[in-house]
Amino acid sequence: MELSFTQGRWNYDRWGGFDPISSNNAKPPGVELWAVFDVPLEHVDDSWKNLTHALSGLFCASVNFLESSTTYSAPEWGYRPAPGSLRYGTLPREAVCTENLTPWLKLLPCRDKAGLSALMDRPSIYKGFYHSQRLRLTSSEFESEEGGSGIVLQQTLTVVVQPDSERNVMSYSHETKLQPSWSLTSIFGRMVTGRCVLAKSSTVYLQLDRGLVGQLDYLQKENELSNADKSVYEGFSSNPGFELSVKPDRVLKELNGFEKKTPSVVYEFYIEKYSESRPFDLGLTWKLPVVWSCQKAPLHASRFLMGSGNERGAIAISLRSTEVSDELLHTDMSEGRCKLEVKVFQVVPWYIKVYFHTVRVYVNEQPQEVSDVVEKMRVSPSVDKVSPGVMEMVLKFPCGMKSAAITLEFDKGFLHIDEYPPDANQGFDIPAAIICFPNFHTSMQFFTDKSVDRSSILSKFQENNAVLAYTEVLLVPLTTPDFSMPYNVITITCTVCALYFGSLLNVLRKRVGEEERSAKSKATKETGRLRQLLSRVSAKLRGRPFELPQPPSNSSSFISSKLILFILVAGIAVFWQVYFG
Repeated sequence: MELSFTQGRWNYDRWGGFDPISSNNAKPPGVELWAVFDVPLEHVDDSWKNLTHALSGLFCASVNFLESSTTYSAPEWGYRPAPGSLRYGTLPREAVCTENLTPWLKLLPCRDKAGLSALMDRPSIYKGFYHSQRLRLTSSEFESEEGGSGIVLQQTLTVVVQPDSERNVMSYSHETKLQPSWSLTSIFGRMVTGRCVLAKSSTVYLQLDRGLVGQLDYLQKENELSNADKSVYEGFSSNPGFELSVKPDRVLKELNGFEKKTPSVVYEFYIEKYSESRPFDLGLTWKLPVVWSCQKAPLHASRFLMGSGNERGAIAISLRSTEVSDELLHTDMSEGRCKLEVKVFQVVPWYIKVYFHTVRVYVNEQPQEVSDVVEKMRVSPSVDKVSPGVMEMVLKFPCGMKSAAITLEFDKGFLHIDEYPPDANQGFDIPAAIICFPNFHTSMQFFTDKSVDRSSILSKFQENNAVLAYTEVLLVPLTTPDFSMPYNVITITCTVCALYFGSLLNVLRKRVGEEERSAKSKATKETGRLRQLLSRVSAKLRGRPFELPQPPSNSSSFISSKLILFILVAGIAVFWQVYFG
C-alpha cells in the first residue's frame, strides 16, 4: 500500500525527471492511494473500503471518499503488475495541511522532537514550492531466529524549498541565475542536535547531480587545477565552485555505467557524533556562478483540454522529446533498436463520456494510423454513477521523433442537483494521467560496500525502477443549475403560507363586539376635552342628558373586507396547490 498527500506540482523541467527522487517521490496534487490485496478477488472491494475508512480516520483526511466505486479503478497492466488485486484512487482537490502532517509525524519513533525529524518546521515546509508526504506499507517475510512475517513501514517527505538568501542574489545574466547558497538553518530555521535515541542510525546525504558534477569538472579544467578528480570526489575545500560548512564523513561515487557520462557524487554525514553543544548545520556556499540543469525524462509529457462550450470537448496528451531522449535514441539506433515505448494510464470520471474509438495519434504533427503506433490498448468504459472510465495504452514511437500527441473526444454529462459539490462553478477535476517509460530506469549503483546495502536511502537509489511522470490535473467546467432557485421557491412558498394562515387566523379569532368597543374607545380618545365640555353645557341648556358622540359604525364594512381577503387568499392557495403542488 502507498498513500501520499501532495501540495503543488512537481516541475519536471527544473527539478529533474530522470533520477530516483523525481521518479519515486513526485506525486500528483491531492491524495493518491494504491493497494495490492492478498485476498480472494471477490473480497478486494470490501477490503479497499475498509482500508480507506481506516486511513481517513488516521490522517484526518477525506480518504473515505475513495470508497465509492466511482472514484477508484482496477488497473491490469498499465500501472503496476498486479492484475485483479490492485486498486487505485486519487482525490485531486484534497487540501493538504498540518492536520495531515501531524498524524504522519506521530508514526515516527521520536516524532518531531529529536533526530532529523526536528527539521520539519511547519511554516518552512508549507511555504515551499512543493511538498509531499508518503506512507508505504509492505508485507514481507524477513529472516529471524523465530521466523515469521511482518510489515515494513517507509515514510518519505519530499520538499522543494527556496533558501532565504536567494532573494538577495543578483542575476549574472538575463537567462540564468546564480545558484543560491544555503544551510539547514536558512531553509528550515532549525539545526540537528543529534539522532533519535530509538534510531539505529541517522545519516544525512548530499547528492551532487550528474550535470552539476560535469560543470564543476569543467570549472576545474578552466582553473588548471591538478588532480581535479580528487577535488570533487574526495575533497571539499579545494573545489573552486563551492564550499561545505561541514566535512563529510564519506564520499560515494556512482559507478560510471552505460549512458552515464559523468557520475553523480553523494556526501555522507553521520549525525551520531553531534549533540546540543555541537549541533549539525550543513551549509553550502557557492564561490562561482554555476549554471546547470537536472536530467529530464525521455519525453516531456503534458495534458490539456480542447474545444469550447458545455457539451463537447477533447483530451490531448502531448509528448515532446528532450535532450536525454535524443541522446538515448541515437544510441538505440546505432544498436538496431528503433522504438521508444511509452505506457499511458488514465482515469476519467463517469460524467465525462469519453469515446475511446475517437483516438487520434499524431507524430511530428502528422496524423498516423492508430495500429502503427498503439501496440496494446485496454479500455473500460464508464458506467453512470457506478464506475469511471479507464484507459491503458502501450505506444511505440519511431526513432527521431520530436513530438507526439494523443487526442480523445468526450461529451459532458449531467448530474443530479444533489451530486454537485458546494463549489460546482469552479469546475470538476480529471485526475492526472500516469506516463511510464519502461525501457528507461533510474537506478544509481555505487561501489560495493556493506554499509551501502544497510542504508535505506541508498538501497532505494539502487532499485531498478522505470521512469515515471504525472501530467497535469484537468479542470472541466460542466453545466450547473441555478442554485438560487430552490431558495427563491422556498421563500415564495413560505411567504404565501404565512399570509394565508395569518389572515385566516386573524379573521377567525376576532369578534364583532370587540371591534365595536375598540372603535368606541378610540373615538373617545380622539374627542377633545373642549368638545366634551361644550357638549355638556349644551345638554344642560336644553335640559337633555349628556351622551358621547357615536362614531360611524363600520362593522359591516370591516366584515366584508375581511371576507373578501379571506376568499382571495384561499383562492390563491387552491390555485397554487392544483398547478404547482
